[in-house]
Amino acid sequence: MKDLIVASNNKGKIKEYKEILNKYGYNVISQKEAGINIDVDETGTTFEENAHLKAYAIYELTHKNVISDDSGLEVEALNNEPGIYSARYKGIETEDERNNYILNALKRKRNRKAKFNCVICFIDENGHEELFKGIWNGVIAKEKSGTSGFGYDPIFISEDGNGKTTASMPIEFKEKYSHRAKATKLLVDYLENNNVL
Repeated sequence: MKDLIVASNNKGKIKEYKEILNKYGYNVISQKEAGINIDVDETGTTFEENAHLKAYAIYELTHKNVISDDSGLEVEALNNEPGIYSARYKGIETEDERNNYILNALKRKRNRKAKFNCVICFIDENGHEELFKGIWNGVIAKEKSGTSGFGYDPIFISEDGNGKTTASMPIEFKEKYSHRAKATKLLVDYLENNNVL
């Protein structure tokens, strides 16, 4: 089985990919484990462009099978912000502070609809590229809850979350239902149907 390099330095994201893809028998390694220590500038204007930029940068250095994703939260009442800027929203340093900012911004808003987007870019060792997209609909909670997951999980209640934030659910829930899980399922279907790895 060939390695599948995750083009990311995000420990939470890498952990999720390992837990999801290892079940299918893929040998998932982080870019750090592959000996690569770079941060790729996300200069794209869409999830698709940023996913490509990150995957292509690692592919250029390794010419091995690479996946990268760009993902983020879109809150309808905030003009679909933070979107592609989810990891660096408003220049706010910590995940907790970003969650607090969104909760405060929605205090007087009735519309709490939100969705997570994930676009995975896969580049095989021959340079062929495919994109896979997953969307997870839900609402923003009134307050933070839970300690599981990362990012905006403490304030996001998914459509299948029975009123609980994602951070209040076991990690297996996110592995099954999330935007990343949906995009990864499409990736796995592609890999298996095309005997890529």
